[in-house]
Amino acid sequence: MNREVAHHHHHARPDYNRAFAAGVALNLVFVVIEAVFGILSNSLALLTDAGHNLSDVLGLLLAWGAAALAAKRPSTRRTYGYSRATIIASLFSGLLLMGAVGAIGWEAFNRLLEPAAPAGETIMIVAAIGVVINTATALLFLSGKDSDLNIRGAFLHMAADAAVSLGVVASGALILFFGFGWIDPLISLVIAAVIFLSTWGLLRDSLNLAVDAVPRNVDPEAVRAYLMALPGVRAIHDLHIWPMSTTDTALTAHMVMDVFPANDRFLEQIAAVLQERFAIKHPTIQLERHDSEVVCRQAEHCAE
Repeated sequence: MNREVAHHHHHARPDYNRAFAAGVALNLVFVVIEAVFGILSNSLALLTDAGHNLSDVLGLLLAWGAAALAAKRPSTRRTYGYSRATIIASLFSGLLLMGAVGAIGWEAFNRLLEPAAPAGETIMIVAAIGVVINTATALLFLSGKDSDLNIRGAFLHMAADAAVSLGVVASGALILFFGFGWIDPLISLVIAAVIFLSTWGLLRDSLNLAVDAVPRNVDPEAVRAYLMALPGVRAIHDLHIWPMSTTDTALTAHMVMDVFPANDRFLEQIAAVLQERFAIKHPTIQLERHDSEVVCRQAEHCAE
């Protein structure tokens, strides 16, 4: 006879609505400023950064929408709710940025072949405004960057933008004081490299979560070792660990035992340790007797 006990909660999520609203508004205004002055000053670096900031606004909107969907409670049809929307948003955000890298690199390469003379002073002033705006926006997402891949994506976008704007300030200074017109497309190539490097990790992690890989912060072998070390456990089989969202992780496992525990305290302790030690918030453990013929057919480690 099998005995199954599940552990599920609807966990409250940090509210980043104000952070998203402020980030979108500030960056939309800055995109317009950069685009106008980029055209007036003939600066590819400013136009490049404007395009990148626009893609970041779209990324922020994606992340904001996903966070809003993830906050909705599960239903009888969508039993996990809309939590996976955060994974989808992170994936699309990464793909969007990779597309921007290609466009920026191509335009910068063409400008290197046919350099123009942009206005260095204008570039410096506009880019300096960008440093302030992007840094302020990044700080809005600082608290959640290590616990939520969706928020991490928003933080990385803004932090990279701040660094990029600093690079554009340097470009303007070199053009203003030394007349190096070729430095403008070169800085654009550096911008493309920064975006690529900051996006690669986000895209890799998003792809892994999208195909239900074990999250990077969970060691599956350590989880198995913990479960196997519990008193009375003979074997663990069909152990599955997967992301429900960018913040929540689920686990299912079949636990083969000689004798079932007298009450649910044993399972409650397992759930508490899995959450505290491995950040697994949704474990489901199915208990099975060691002498069950069904177990012996299902579990390859039955004889252990």
